[in-house]
Amino acid sequence: MSVHLFGIRHHGPGSARALAVALAELKPDLILVEGPPEADELVALAADEGLRPPVALLVYGTQEAEKSAAFWPFAVFSPEWQAIRYAVAQDVPLRFCDLPAAYKLGPRVAKPELDEEHFDPIAGLAEAAGYEDAERWWEDVIEHRSDGLSPFEAVAEAMTAVREQHPGIRYDLIREAYMRQVLRAALKQGHERIAVVCGAWHVPALAEPLPSAGADAALLKGLPKVAVSATWVPWTHGRLAHWTGYGAGVASPGWYHHLFHAADRPVHRWLVRVAGVLREQDIPVSSAHVIEAVRLAQTLAVLRGRPLPGLAELTEATRSVLCEGDETRLALVQSRVVVGELLGEVPPDTPAVPLARDVAAAQKRLRMPPQALARDLDLDLRKPLDLERSKLLHRLRLLAVPWGQPQERRAGKGTFWESWQLAWQPEFAVDLIVASAFGTTVAGAAAAKVAETAAEADLPGVTELLEACLLADLAEAQPAVLDALNRCAAMDTDVVHLMSAIPALARTLRYGDVRGTGVDALIPVLSGLVTRVQLGLPGALSGLDDEAAKALAHALDQVQEAVRLLTDRLELRDEWLATLLGLVDRPDVTGLVGGRMLRILRDEGRLSADEVQIRLARTLSVGVPSATAAAVVEGFIGGGGLVLVHDEALLGLIDRWLSELAADSFTDVLPLLRRTFATFAAPERRTIGQRVRNLGGATARSGSEQDDLAGLDLDRVAMVLPTLKLLLGSQSE
Repeated sequence: MSVHLFGIRHHGPGSARALAVALAELKPDLILVEGPPEADELVALAADEGLRPPVALLVYGTQEAEKSAAFWPFAVFSPEWQAIRYAVAQDVPLRFCDLPAAYKLGPRVAKPELDEEHFDPIAGLAEAAGYEDAERWWEDVIEHRSDGLSPFEAVAEAMTAVREQHPGIRYDLIREAYMRQVLRAALKQGHERIAVVCGAWHVPALAEPLPSAGADAALLKGLPKVAVSATWVPWTHGRLAHWTGYGAGVASPGWYHHLFHAADRPVHRWLVRVAGVLREQDIPVSSAHVIEAVRLAQTLAVLRGRPLPGLAELTEATRSVLCEGDETRLALVQSRVVVGELLGEVPPDTPAVPLARDVAAAQKRLRMPPQALARDLDLDLRKPLDLERSKLLHRLRLLAVPWGQPQERRAGKGTFWESWQLAWQPEFAVDLIVASAFGTTVAGAAAAKVAETAAEADLPGVTELLEACLLADLAEAQPAVLDALNRCAAMDTDVVHLMSAIPALARTLRYGDVRGTGVDALIPVLSGLVTRVQLGLPGALSGLDDEAAKALAHALDQVQEAVRLLTDRLELRDEWLATLLGLVDRPDVTGLVGGRMLRILRDEGRLSADEVQIRLARTLSVGVPSATAAAVVEGFIGGGGLVLVHDEALLGLIDRWLSELAADSFTDVLPLLRRTFATFAAPERRTIGQRVRNLGGATARSGSEQDDLAGLDLDRVAMVLPTLKLLLGSQSE
């Protein structure tokens, strides 16, 4: 009987190549690999060509109170993956020998003790070798080796020396005690050649002579367990770069993938690949560029005493030669090549919760394969396929699986279009497991979660849920949300809260027909909310501080937009504007809110331009404090600068008020007005400036306007006027 210990670095291409050679020479009859024993039954799936790395073993708690999870990721250049592939190809039994995840996910061993600091053995060895960078030392010694010699004896010797000074933290000692128990059991079963593939740090703890079995049992005694299940899930190179679940993250998975596959002339092949990526973006890169980049990388390696150019040298050569110093181009290379985003695949018969299977089936049915790289998707909701895609994305967002992120509309105009950005993350597998507590299908789980959330949400939250139900087509959840909405509306006395609930309801009612969903039940709810707002608004206007005034002014805009949106469907506009008209002249109304109401009434035609000017002139008179007047101006013009462009008398009124302010008052109000004017579009600000410059110079202005109009063909202008009246909604003849 013999035990062969292969100390590797997780995700190390040099370790992976050396291990593949060593296993072929040894021909073991049993392979033990550092990993969760709960996944032993999943090893056979590695023989399926549909299981393509990067993938990860996912072990998760199955009880509601134990919704924790852990991942063990593998890339094609991971030594453990090479061991698994050898085992299934040669029909050699393989077992995982690390501490079971049932213990790891338990409360007492999930993390190392807080007062214990984990020693980095690679950093210690690199320092002893005179290297400042541990990654560079490991690459030079292990990953870049091409002489075919096995590194495992040297690694074991080095780790033994290190562990004499740093025996390990308690968490490592517990794991190693379990590994030794698995090893002893394998020896008792009579296996002749046992290959143990584990992190190099653990090799000394598994070498002969082993501690007594009783000592190991004492370390493991009393550890709490949780119920768990295991499966394979797709992983990505990007997550390999950032994943630090067991200290195995690598910063350049694309580079390591290249090193594993390109044993012959890796430097040349790498730079050729970089050049190809740049050319795809129409960046001119010639073969001469590649040749010079190779020379520069090799020269840098010689100057630094490295056996082969590493990623640092190749990056500098890429920046200087291929990218010509452009950091934007280098960032593209970093994303596409150095990280080399890649999403793995798992076969259809991989164990999964029913909800995850339903998502996978929907992705296939709707032709939306998950991808690691972000991609844009424009949906036309008039098309059945796009409508179903939209429903799926909205339902997943309700389940806290944000596969799609809504974007500003790019394609087409109108309510029939949606724009999304899709990027699948491996962690969504865990999110789906957590969400499976609500149901076995996406629609059922989303509806159940919405109903549960609505029971505890406040009024704005409930209205957002109601809108989400529309977008996700969850008609079965609407009754529960409507009940919650009625309850919240009846109990909420905050007028601003009531007002903030109206816009979402209005959008739901207005755009329901776009998706073919019935929303008539919302009509009495929305009408009741608007009525309550009208009754409560008079009492909410007085005694407001600055923040409360801003919130109320914003809420007025929201309600006004909602009422305007539903003009052709509900008779709310007249009563709403009548309420504002009855309040706008109250002396206790805060300036910001009064100015906002005045602007709404002017835009809706309830106050003429002369009536507005009279009120503003009264406000901007000498007897009114400058701060109050400035607040009214901010509220009035905060809705957009076009009113100043088209109403010269109003512009002159505000200009005279500013011109007549005392120096100290002008200094006080200037920041407020500057903030307001900063919200205007650049053309608006430019036009207002031109208008102000011409104020007081009527002759010059008239001449300028006459010059502008002199070249117009009045007959052709007359042909445009009917269409212009239609567009502007003018009723005059």
